[in-house]
Amino acid sequence: MEEPENSAPSTEVEPREPDREGKEFPCDNCGANMTWDPAVDSLGCAYCGHRVAVPRDEGVVVERALEDVGDALRGFGVEVRVTKCKNCGARVTFDEHSTSELCVYCGSANVLSQEANRNALRPESLVPLDVSQAEVKERFRDWIEGRWFRPTELKKTRNFDAVGIYVPFWAFDCEVHSDWSADSGTYYYVNQPYVVMVNGKPTMRMRRVRKVRWRPAWGKRDDSYDDLLIHASLGLAPKLAAKLGGFDTRGLVPYRPEYLAGWRAEEYQVDLSGGWQKAQSQVVDRQRSLCGADVPGDTFRNLRVQNHIHDVFWKHALF
Repeated sequence: MEEPENSAPSTEVEPREPDREGKEFPCDNCGANMTWDPAVDSLGCAYCGHRVAVPRDEGVVVERALEDVGDALRGFGVEVRVTKCKNCGARVTFDEHSTSELCVYCGSANVLSQEANRNALRPESLVPLDVSQAEVKERFRDWIEGRWFRPTELKKTRNFDAVGIYVPFWAFDCEVHSDWSADSGTYYYVNQPYVVMVNGKPTMRMRRVRKVRWRPAWGKRDDSYDDLLIHASLGLAPKLAAKLGGFDTRGLVPYRPEYLAGWRAEEYQVDLSGGWQKAQSQVVDRQRSLCGADVPGDTFRNLRVQNHIHDVFWKHALF
């Protein structure tokens, strides 16, 4: 069996009262609502051009033990509305001054407005949007011009709505002690006679045959996992996310609701408990691979791994 021994405790605890403080960011000059401008890393007013810097170095990116989930804040800390797509299942937030008639992921018009989940765990950190809509459009036009073969309708496309969205992930840290045992195999070769027919007569020949000498083997190892990312989105398929490339968690900054102003964020659809189960499964698979590599010799069989996963910490991050 490869079940983790003494794994982290259940995350089913009494939740903390949701933080119901809804924040808006009015412009000091004209009073209009400001939104996050990725091009200049600040809140910007679309009406008068006034900008307010959002410091990235304030606060700490918090990591919590699994048993401390009850102490985590709830909600996004800003008033939002939510649409749920009946096609792909994504629940995407948008500010109350915006409208949303199409799913930002699959384009379906079959969306239903719902109340935001105020009891959802608040993100502890995020990587702020850094690419402006204007830059996205410019890159898209350059990409179209660089295609020799492209659909006619795509070729005609010159204007489109670039939608920025934060995608939810869980990030887990843990320590693992693994004890393993296996049969270690060492190759050796023997000459084996065999008979072939030559000119109608049986003829004895020799061939080299590989065999395996088996011996018992055992060992142990200790490993650390840092920021093991678990996809918590329904809208963005995990395989597509993998093709888009990994996320650099070194860019994480403490969560501030200002970063969501004027943009959208998907509520996680894989909860903390489900996320940890997926992470734990990845850890177990990885430890089996590492322990298999530790077995001496040329090959092995009957590998058994006993894992003790401990010191588990998590954070909810938006990318």
